[in-house]
Amino acid sequence: MSTVTGRWTAEVRGAPDAGVRLFCCAHAGGGPAGFRSWQREFGQDVDIRPVLLPGRESRSREQPLRRMADIVGPLCDGLLPLLDRPYALFGHSLGAALAYEVARELAARGWGEPRHLFVSARRAPHLPSRRARLHDLPHDRFTAAVARMGGTPPEVLSHPELLNAFTPCLRADFEVNETYTPLPGGLLGCDVSAVVGRLDPEVEADEMAAWRDTTRGGFGLRVVDGDHFYLKETPGDLFALFRDGLDLPARTRTPVPHPPTHRTHSHSPTPLPEPTS
Repeated sequence: MSTVTGRWTAEVRGAPDAGVRLFCCAHAGGGPAGFRSWQREFGQDVDIRPVLLPGRESRSREQPLRRMADIVGPLCDGLLPLLDRPYALFGHSLGAALAYEVARELAARGWGEPRHLFVSARRAPHLPSRRARLHDLPHDRFTAAVARMGGTPPEVLSHPELLNAFTPCLRADFEVNETYTPLPGGLLGCDVSAVVGRLDPEVEADEMAAWRDTTRGGFGLRVVDGDHFYLKETPGDLFALFRDGLDLPARTRTPVPHPPTHRTHSHSPTPLPEPTS
């Protein structure tokens, strides 16, 4: 199968009659598996559609792509049949940059902007990286650096054969992230919400606040408990943010407490959290 064909969202037991679809883009090395349980949270309110890139899950035999520009166009082509209703985009870490570029490309094609863009745990696209490149390191150094970052399942790290099979896709994703600069295009017009873990060692709150410069619409920043992978352990704050941003009814079974979102215009200063020790 070609690297630029195939199904671009994973099969899930979704909500085909929901009023809005949420396309979810994972972190480097991640895939749809991390989003499949989300449908239970939203029931019939949102149709959750995890993005499926070449090199993982049912597309594991395809070569992973190594440049953002090579992903965005084919992914937008693949999403077109699903743009028959309002949609939103969510991206975590590398996925935040991908979701942003997909939103811009869909708008540029005249296919409509998302109702909302949610970005998580990645500095704004116009800010330079503060971390040394990892994707071209020798195997042992690369896997050791990835292990220190967390996010890779222990069962993968502890089994050399599984790790060797997983590494090409992971390395390609790091290459996408580390070579990425914003693609040609203008400002978004939709609202953007940025989320970061209070203890995230990879990105600081002011770097997330800089996402305000990507849109003419409204902007909000939320700082939540947790580290770079806060959403794996305590996604409740994130789910509450989705409901706020998409104007959905509050979940009635177990209310999810969360700190207030600071909403500003895209060019207004955004309140930042108090520094933590």
